[in-house]
Amino acid sequence: MYLSLWLVRRAELPPVAPGTRHLTVAGRGLVGAAWVVYENDSVLHYNELLRAVLVRDGARPRVCITDIWVDSETSLAGGRALWGIPKEIAIFEVQRSDGVSCAAKTGGGTLAAGRYTERGSLPGRWPLAFKLAQTLDGRIKTSRVRSSASLRPARAEWTAPADSRLGALGRRAPLISITLRDFELRFGG
Repeated sequence: MYLSLWLVRRAELPPVAPGTRHLTVAGRGLVGAAWVVYENDSVLHYNELLRAVLVRDGARPRVCITDIWVDSETSLAGGRALWGIPKEIAIFEVQRSDGVSCAAKTGGGTLAAGRYTERGSLPGRWPLAFKLAQTLDGRIKTSRVRSSASLRPARAEWTAPADSRLGALGRRAPLISITLRDFELRFGG
């Protein structure tokens, strides 16, 4: 996983699941975007590009995936049916040489492109747990997410056409970027 985070003004935050609200501090919200390459021991092998926002479900902090594309029909169907994740299909290019470069396109054109260059590594494996809030069958569906990974700070460059739903990501450098190596990810339960 290749993850970047931005602090974004409230007026530029993407729409979130009905029943949730953007979690903001001093008029800014936290937006994350990631390229994910599921391979090796993954149940499915596919690529993914997503954007997510930190939200509130009542007083509880949650994460809401606002935009997501995959190159797997099976992943698309499962994500929508099980968790209310609004997956769409895209075509991906992933190149690994002196870092990683990713690009995603749909019939409507380029969504975004990104390049990550790792800058060292942090010792050990890092756990992360949170709850996802999506809309499923007209109601908020909350799903527990647990993960762990080896973390590597990275330098990231994102570009996106102005007419892409991800156009705002290319306007400024990310606040922070990391590579999550050998990550494990579990939904539900």
